Amino acid sequence: MSITIEDTTIERADGSLHVLRCGPRDAPAIVLLHGWPQSARAWTGLMEAAGDDVQLIAPDLPGIGGSRVERPCSTTDDVADVVGDLVTALGLVQPAVVGHDVGGMVAYSCLRHVPGLRAVAILDTVVPGVAPWHEVLANPWLWHFAFHTIPGLPEELVSGREEAYFDYFYEAIAHHPERIGRESRRAHADAYRAPGALTAGFELYRSLWEDARANEADRSPVGTPVLYARGEHEGGDVADYAAGFREAGLTSVRTAVVPDAGHFTPEENPVGLWAVLRTGLPAT
Repeated sequence: MSITIEDTTIERADGSLHVLRCGPRDAPAIVLLHGWPQSARAWTGLMEAAGDDVQLIAPDLPGIGGSRVERPCSTTDDVADVVGDLVTALGLVQPAVVGHDVGGMVAYSCLRHVPGLRAVAILDTVVPGVAPWHEVLANPWLWHFAFHTIPGLPEELVSGREEAYFDYFYEAIAHHPERIGRESRRAHADAYRAPGALTAGFELYRSLWEDARANEADRSPVGTPVLYARGEHEGGDVADYAAGFREAGLTSVRTAVVPDAGHFTPEENPVGLWAVLRTGLPAT
């Protein structure tokens, strides 16, 4: 099915957000938050898979690609507040939020920072301060969590080499890296070549421990339905993550596995991911 994806900019008092948007304005809305090292473009395959019976809104995260926000926006709570502003600016009524990778960490923060959400889906990530956070940090495959926190060094080494550096992650943790095509990879790399964008991405990692402290401190009950999903070929048991969410105060948690995919589910299997979301999120 061919759909029309609108490429637009939402102006803010402190900058602007670059947004990809499709679907009828009166249809149930889902806000899609990309991960690192990707951009809003990661969701275009899922937009095609979803068709025209749902409204999908995919922003570049603040500071990345075409999204420029002047105020500090590095913690997931900061970014969740920007998501809340976007929901208000677009007049969305009871939207769902779906976040992948670091976007999933932001989606978790949205549970307590964005009122009136219909549901939240968290994909292919661990949430700072929420089990199995400490076990995941011990995984040597996640060496970049520490590397990206070093002040200035990642920018010095990666600047001008964005595409080659990002390719490492696509090849290492995707089950089907060939499904993340060269055009898509180049578009993601271009999003981090914008002024300050590399730093904006790395700052999300530099704030992980602040995020962990904030999440550990707030275990208040949240009844918003939450779906947690991982790619079939990505390590980790979804049941362990669900248990951590329940310990953190989430009272309505479901899990799913996206078939035939590794870490980058939105691009490795957008059709399979949409089937999981359509089944697991209410009113989509």
